[in-house]
Amino acid sequence: MGEPRRTVARAAAIVLGAGACYCLWRLAAGGRRGQRAAAGAARGPPSDNSPPASTHTMDADALQKLIHLLQATDDPLIQEQALITLSNSAAFSVNQDIIRNLGGLSVIGGMLSDCVPKVKEKALNALNNLSMNIKNQEEIQVYITQVCRNIESAPLNSDLQLAGLRLLTNMSVTTDYHHKMINSIPCFLHLLSEGTERTQIQVLKVLVNFSVNPAMTRHLLRAQVPSLVLLFDNCINRDILLRALTFAANLKKNVNNEDGTMMQDQYSEDSIFFTLCRDSTLFAQKLASLLHHPDTEVKEQVVRILTQ
Repeated sequence: MGEPRRTVARAAAIVLGAGACYCLWRLAAGGRRGQRAAAGAARGPPSDNSPPASTHTMDADALQKLIHLLQATDDPLIQEQALITLSNSAAFSVNQDIIRNLGGLSVIGGMLSDCVPKVKEKALNALNNLSMNIKNQEEIQVYITQVCRNIESAPLNSDLQLAGLRLLTNMSVTTDYHHKMINSIPCFLHLLSEGTERTQIQVLKVLVNFSVNPAMTRHLLRAQVPSLVLLFDNCINRDILLRALTFAANLKKNVNNEDGTMMQDQYSEDSIFFTLCRDSTLFAQKLASLLHHPDTEVKEQVVRILTQ
């Protein structure tokens, strides 16, 4: 065995050790949460529901070894474990900066073009945790197009697809990078129509983020999704229904702020515009029924739509 092979082996041992420590902490934390829940803990996240203090995180030298390991190995199993450990480390804000300063974002981003789906999934998860940092977002945004391609090509409802959607949810919280996702709007709406509830919720998080940006309004209203109106129903999962209503209310608000410059002849009859902004009898009936929904937030969003 040559020196490069021994270096990879030593780094892999570090990865496995760090990953094992994290798993042990997660098990211990889970046990503590279960005990508190059984004792009738107050509503809301417990005080130690977050990762341990930063003094217990990996140091810069260990993180550097992980990054070098990703560059040195072609073994997908080692790549997965390294990415998992980097993702867990990125739960600590101090490590988000360290990984960026060590050049880790470009190394992890380079894994998005890997042919192994599990490697791409773990890379997306790592970038998702790292994207909780504005400076990191400035570097991660160059991979948005690749992330969108991964979402479109991934099997429907797969973990890979969901990992990509979670990253885009973080990257779309601000309006800075919305323009990079415009071409994927038809894909997102297809997932909204065909996906499972878990996929629908994640897609709607992205779409709601888009809907608060007036610059995205026309792009969204032009999109065709005849089944959209089916989401506005009392029998729909509450999380899906609430987000769909918020999406519709935001778009209607933006349309009203256009001061009449949004011409209906720009939109086809099966577009979101005709579903939400024209006098759609079915949509009106759905909203009237939802006024009797037991959830207060749902009723508040219905009123927002009806009074705009």
